[in-house]
Amino acid sequence: MASPSDPLTREVVDLIGTIVARYHEEYEVAAAEHQLTGAQAGVLTLLAREPMPMRGIARQLKCEPSNVTGIVDRLEARGLAERRPDPADRRVKLAAATEEGLRTAEGLRGSLNFAREPLAALSAEERRSLRDLLRRMVL
Repeated sequence: MASPSDPLTREVVDLIGTIVARYHEEYEVAAAEHQLTGAQAGVLTLLAREPMPMRGIARQLKCEPSNVTGIVDRLEARGLAERRPDPADRRVKLAAATEEGLRTAEGLRGSLNFAREPLAALSAEERRSLRDLLRRMVL
């Protein structure tokens, strides 16, 4: 097992930090291009994957459910999200992306270019290996 003070481990951690910082910078720019805050874009991205209860969104974003309510309210006012009953428990409301919200989320995803070129320089096998290593780190 690698030591946290191992030079290679430190370099890998620093590189991951650089990638995360670049991602966040570009994500904020992409969100602004769609007249969204970073938080609104993050919620919309989650909702584009699947409808979620407010508590689920808050858990994913590591914030208070009351913050999520305001964000979903603003997305709803723009026609990007809607609330609907949970088919499994009609007492629970799910937030979901609308068709316009799905298009906007896809546009956000398409605006993130920082890794596109470096990833294109890797072979399919290298990209699969990178994906598999990253999956091992997050699981």
